[in-house]
Amino acid sequence: MNQLRHTLTSRREFLKAAGGFVAVSALADSSPSASAISGKATLVGEPPAEIPVDLTDFPGPQQVAPPGLKTQHYVVGADGALANVFVYIREGLTGRPFPAPAEPALLNQFQCSFHPYVLGVRAGQLINIRNSEPYLETVHALPKTNPEFLLYQPVTGQVDEKRFDNAEVLVRIKCELHPWEFAFVGVVEHPFFAVTDATGQFKLPPGLPPGKYVLAAVHPKAGVHTAELTMAGNEAKAVNFSFVPHTKRPA
Repeated sequence: MNQLRHTLTSRREFLKAAGGFVAVSALADSSPSASAISGKATLVGEPPAEIPVDLTDFPGPQQVAPPGLKTQHYVVGADGALANVFVYIREGLTGRPFPAPAEPALLNQFQCSFHPYVLGVRAGQLINIRNSEPYLETVHALPKTNPEFLLYQPVTGQVDEKRFDNAEVLVRIKCELHPWEFAFVGVVEHPFFAVTDATGQFKLPPGLPPGKYVLAAVHPKAGVHTAELTMAGNEAKAVNFSFVPHTKRPA
């Protein structure tokens, strides 16, 4: 069971969770209209070793693969900074209209990997799926609440358009020809999401309406953490998520 401990002098809240913890801090902000959430994700402990990719039977990828190609289940920087965590408002925005943006998102395949590894999009937003490799690629989406699809992209520079109409976190995507290639897509109905960068940092877009929210942070291997927040119209908060590695060898 989660335990909540308040330290009034520093206005910090610590939420213990199985496999890690969440720390929420109020930040000083002089902007009268500020209502923003930022923070950092870190990994506590050593993750399972990444698996070297054997390209013996893949002559095409041999020509473009970066040296020492490995899986990328955990991308960890200095002081445990954890990249590829999808952070979003999970509860609190129901019933508020947020039309999908006209600009498409991009999921690209190059250097024997999907880029980005974790992508955030809006429900209904177009996704341009590009093959930048000089050989055939496939893109197999395996959602649970959206239609499954399988694309074949034999032409370098080929772009196919797809969208996910229903919110779903995370949609798993894989290549059926190259078993080490994966991507994950977070699909939400609003613009308040972000993916942690190489320093573990994230910042949700500004303009979050005042209210009570559940913020979720999802890593494809390390799992999910959540934090309950009450946001005022002139408030900014930092939310730091600490994950521990999963205990099974990555598949």
